[in-house]
Parts: sequence; C-alpha cells; structure tokens
Amino acid sequence: MKPVFIIAEAGVNHNGNFNTAIKMIDAAKAFNADAIKFQSYIAEELVLPNTEKADYQKLGSDPGSQREMLKKYQLDFLEQTKLSDYAKKIGIEFISSPFDLKSLNFLRLINVSIIKIPSGEITNIQLLTKIAELKKQIILSTGMASITEISNAMDWLKLEGSFNPKVTILHCNTDYPTPLSDVNLNGMDYLKNYFQTDIGYSDHTIGIDVALAAVAKGATVIEKHFTLDKTSEGPDHRASLDIDEFTLMVKKIRMIEKILGKYQKKPSGTELLNKKVVRKSIVSNTFIKKGTIYTTSNLTTKRPFLGVCASEWKNYLGKTAKRDYQKDELIDKE
Repeated sequence: MKPVFIIAEAGVNHNGNFNTAIKMIDAAKAFNADAIKFQSYIAEELVLPNTEKADYQKLGSDPGSQREMLKKYQLDFLEQTKLSDYAKKIGIEFISSPFDLKSLNFLRLINVSIIKIPSGEITNIQLLTKIAELKKQIILSTGMASITEISNAMDWLKLEGSFNPKVTILHCNTDYPTPLSDVNLNGMDYLKNYFQTDIGYSDHTIGIDVALAAVAKGATVIEKHFTLDKTSEGPDHRASLDIDEFTLMVKKIRMIEKILGKYQKKPSGTELLNKKVVRKSIVSNTFIKKGTIYTTSNLTTKRPFLGVCASEWKNYLGKTAKRDYQKDELIDKE
C-alpha cells in the first residue's frame, strides 16, 4: 500500500503576505507533509462585485464583500512562482487550486505536477475541460456535490475518452468547521465503489481525529488546513491546525499506516518466534507400552510445539505405539 499523501493546505492563511507564505512552506516541510497547497486566483476573475461572504468567512475577516476579502489575500503570479521555486528547492511538492482560466494557465507555465480542483469548481465545465487538456494528475474535492455532479465532472475530465486521467476523489464537506454529524466517512466507501478510483479526504473538522479515521478507512490522500496563528484575521484560521497539531497528525497517520499493514493475512516474523512455545504437540497422557493403541485416554496435547502438531490428533487415534512412552513424552512422528 502506498503511503498516504498528506497535503498541508495553506489556502489563504498567509493573508496575502509573501513572507508568511514562505514560513508556511518551511513549516510544512518541517512537519513532513508531502505537499503544501495554495490557492491561485484573480479576485476579479473569480467573483462578481458585492458578492456576500459565506457565513464562515464573515466570522474571521473585516466587513466587506467576498471580492474585497479575496483581493486582500491574493498572491500574484510572480509571488507564486517564487513560492513554487522555493518549495522545489527544499523538497516539498507545490500544489495550488486554480479558480479561473488565467490562474490555470499560470500553473501550466510553472509546470505543477498535480492540479487540485476545489469543491466550488466541480460544476465548472469550462475550467474542468481545460484542466483535462493538461494531462496532469488530478485531485478532485467533492464538497456540496451530488453523485450526479461528481459523475459529470469525471466525464468532463475524461475529454470524451481521449484521455483517462489519474483522478483521486476527495470526500469533503465544505462547512468550516464541519460538524461531526455531517462528516459521513462511509461516503468514502461509496465513492470508491462507485468510481473505482483512489479516494481521499479533505478535512474541515476541528482537530485530527476525523483525518485519522479517514486514513483507517483507506484514504490515500489527506488534505488539512494549517495556520501559523489561529488568532489571525482571515476566514480559515480558526478551523485550521496549528504547527504542533499538524505535526502530531502526520506522526499518527504514519503510525496508522504501520498498523494497517498489507492486504494479506500471514504470520509476522515476530509471531513465528512464539510459534513453538504457544502451540501444542501430541504427548502421552499416561505411561504407554509399546504396541498399545493410541486413544483419547492415553494421548493429550500440550505445549511446546516440538513434535507432532496437535492438528494431527485424529490421525493418531487408533494407531499403535512403536515404543514405550513415559507420561508427558512427545509422541514420535509416524
């Protein structure tokens, strides 16, 4: 089984500050995430003027429209290019979610290897078909989406059969933070069976428990927001992990991977060392004289497993002893 691909979602938690974004890349590398993800957008291309914020966006930001907020937290393409170069330099994958065609073209130009499609764009056929043309690995979030909408998105990404992309579908709920009653991790199993592809989880709950449960259920990708300061202004900080929490989550995920092991059942190496001392052999239950017929009275089974395995019990009943046995002697193999 491949290791879980852990995405540290920076989102807009840099608050539009390039230096903060650099620090977030350093942090993600330090706590051993596989990738750090940003958001690539041009506010004017993304949202109409005077569009209201979502409720969760209102809690952590200044009054004003959604466009004004997004404009404030926007990183320009030159800054994002520098972030991508820096991430490559220190050895962590740079990912960004495109929210408009210009931003998608920018990600093409800097040659990202993975395109992350955010939940809000799952019905954007214009964007999805352009993403498919890039022939990149795709991660698709499915928050707010019905199974029909996800199916349509998968069809659009296939470009009418001309290209079969590697798509990982992320189960997701876009309420920030997501109530535990709305998590529905069994939806991961449904999506996996329905689409026959890798499934992951984009987690917007508080804490790390749900992400760990998703790994135990077979998530191949975990995406989770993090922040350098939960008290900062901005829409996502309060539902994000801090550095210590994200560090713990990564350690726990790697521990769960060891616990899950492989899709097989066989004794482990450590178990084989115990086999002789905890399994049983067929032994004499009384003194047995040569020529005596073995019965349930004069035979029994006891540890250790150094002679005839207890599984041969029925095969020895009715046989004749070929020598004398004292009580508690191992019966010879015949």
